[in-house]
Amino acid sequence: MDQLDFTPKTAEALSEGDGGGYYIWSSSEMPLLAKTKVGAGRLVLQPRGFALPHYADSPKVGYVVQGTDGVVGMVPSNSKKEVVLKLKQGDIIPVPIGTVSWWFNDGDSDLVIAFLGDTSKAHVPGQFTYFFLTGVQGLIGGFSTELTSKVYHMNKDEVNKLTKSQTGIVIIHLEKGQPMPKPQMDLTKELVYNIDAAHPKIKVQNGGLVTTLAETEFPFIGNVGLSVIRVKLEPNAIRAPSHLVNPAIQLVYIARGGGKIEIVGLNGKRVLDTQVKAGHLIVVPQFFAVAVIAGEEGMDSYSILTNKEPLLEELAGRASVWGALSPSVQQVALNVDSEFQKLFISNNKDTTNLIPYV
Repeated sequence: MDQLDFTPKTAEALSEGDGGGYYIWSSSEMPLLAKTKVGAGRLVLQPRGFALPHYADSPKVGYVVQGTDGVVGMVPSNSKKEVVLKLKQGDIIPVPIGTVSWWFNDGDSDLVIAFLGDTSKAHVPGQFTYFFLTGVQGLIGGFSTELTSKVYHMNKDEVNKLTKSQTGIVIIHLEKGQPMPKPQMDLTKELVYNIDAAHPKIKVQNGGLVTTLAETEFPFIGNVGLSVIRVKLEPNAIRAPSHLVNPAIQLVYIARGGGKIEIVGLNGKRVLDTQVKAGHLIVVPQFFAVAVIAGEEGMDSYSILTNKEPLLEELAGRASVWGALSPSVQQVALNVDSEFQKLFISNNKDTTNLIPYV
């Protein structure tokens, strides 16, 4: 694990067109994704941009980075009913494996959604593979004319029209006059969760906030087997070292701002110590400890965990494990005298895991 490259990366274009683009972090450029079996993608829809109906080989969570008038239509596997949901900045939208979905920007500015997910069952570990129903890469056009004709009771010309009319690949642009389904607001409240507006688990003045999202707060996220952590740091604030107690990979997306991140893993080795910026993706292997220092603009990050419940152990602050260890054990473990041990614990009791800039 220590030999792998932990360097944060930005996404590269997979497909771009008039309606927007889809960008990926490939496992060839970021082998740690394949090793840990997590993946990510970034969807950018321009106004009236439409992502053609598709399904994927991995469960994932979408976070709306930007936009106010997004629309997603989903048909869950083995369901005959489409649900249409409204999306805006801060929204979390789980997409269970096999769900057919389409995405549309009904607003006047770009809609940006970052997808983070579990690729343990994917065709290519570390990457999402999509199967489109229509378009140049569509499944419907891949079958023989003879078969399609019999299945849909069409003649050859009708089959040709069915399978060849859509020349788009991933994303297309819809003209203004094209009507689209309206969001079902009652279902939006049930299946979409705005984590930016949620009550934080931890909030420190001039330090920042930590918000966790699991099945207890948002039952629908249980369908993807993932949980989410949002960390928003004020300028120059610090999130002290912490690690996950339960075995899970943490996949971190920097949505806004930037700063510095450090990760320490096996044998106490620091595997990452670098600057990060908006758009960067970082992988934290299970049980590795991570700390963050925000830059002048602060930092807003979103993580998925590959389990349903985020359980964190703090390594600093009044809630840290140090407060539970007996003084004599601390002295022996640190090889310090009682005076220094008391100073250490006293300093810990005066802080939380979020440390404001002084």
